[in-house]
Amino acid sequence: MGPNVSTFYEDPVHIVRGEAVWLWDADGRKYLDCYNNVPHVGHCNPRVVEAIRRQAGTLNTHTRYLHDGILDYIERLTGTMAESLSSAILTCTGSEANDIALRMAEAVTGRRGIIATDATYHGNTALVSQLSRSNPPEVGFGLDQFFRFVEAPDSYRLADPDGKRFAEQVAAKIAELEQTPHGFAALVVCPFFLNEGFPTQKPGWLKPAAQVVAKAGGLLICDEVQSGFGRTGTHFWAHQKQGVTPDVVVLGKPMANGHPVGAVVIGDDTMAAFRSQFRYFNTFGGNPVSCAAAMAVLDELQDRDLIAHAKSVGDYALERLNALQEKYEVIGDVRGSGLVFGAELVTNKTTKDPAGAFTDRVVNAMRHRGILHSKLGRHKNTLKIRPPMPFAMEDADLLFDTLDAVLAEIPLNS
Repeated sequence: MGPNVSTFYEDPVHIVRGEAVWLWDADGRKYLDCYNNVPHVGHCNPRVVEAIRRQAGTLNTHTRYLHDGILDYIERLTGTMAESLSSAILTCTGSEANDIALRMAEAVTGRRGIIATDATYHGNTALVSQLSRSNPPEVGFGLDQFFRFVEAPDSYRLADPDGKRFAEQVAAKIAELEQTPHGFAALVVCPFFLNEGFPTQKPGWLKPAAQVVAKAGGLLICDEVQSGFGRTGTHFWAHQKQGVTPDVVVLGKPMANGHPVGAVVIGDDTMAAFRSQFRYFNTFGGNPVSCAAAMAVLDELQDRDLIAHAKSVGDYALERLNALQEKYEVIGDVRGSGLVFGAELVTNKTTKDPAGAFTDRVVNAMRHRGILHSKLGRHKNTLKIRPPMPFAMEDADLLFDTLDAVLAEIPLNS
């Protein structure tokens, strides 16, 4: 596979089997999965597995032939969103979906300038990879001229309770782009700012920025790859939690519980503008098997009331984290919503200096104790805990009992 292959942990895990919130390695060791949002309704979910088996045994082809499955799924999916979001294109990945979203912004506005935050990630196509400031490409096609970046929100260090500071920064970058030949086409954000460390924000925090974008004639693109499908526990989509209706919604990883499918959800006018200016088809995107798997995920979310479940377990997780914060000086901030939560680790609560190296040691120590999670944020010092939706309170107890033991054993300065 070549050099620089990205793997998790200093001692990578060789996973051979999964079930619900559990994974097993090649040696038979069992791990609690507190990280993977791809198996959204649980590893090897029986309903999803059966849907894939049944459809794969009947038909699988591309969408240049007609099939009902893709239409039934798009109707069901768009029914969870505002009426203005009534059309969709299905892809194989979130990267592809974001790539299409940026082209849609150009088709609608006639402009190419894109704004994102300076601590985000939206995929790895040649175009979309330019949006990442955490690992920006050093070679390529010179596409970075079209992009501008605003300071990522940080509720722990930057006072911006109502989102006006963020909106002012977006407005400044819009003005900057409008002085170039590219103009301003879109703002693209994860509405929960998950890669940025999911800062605490009151409902409606994103509204001022959305208004600035609309006034400038641009599109608001909400990347819900990580934050959607009820993960926040309060709404089906994080943009609904923010009180905004985007022009474009991008979906990916969790849609079909690991079967490769993504989507771009838009209004009819945006779809028409894109279709009239770009010739686009996707051999595998929206194939019958992927659509069957994706529909099964929606059935699981509804029948098992997993959004309400995420809320109750997430609230309990924050209680456990707050108790650990009182016990350990290294925990500077606790935050989250539903089944995405974590703690920011610092070397000093007064100066809020990031404890990046310590966070690495914690993540690796947890792995060796059978708990899988990761880290994120601008300083890579926020514990990223984002388990499958069936994650239960007893799982949270195992997670935090183990974290308690790890924090007690690892010295901050070593």
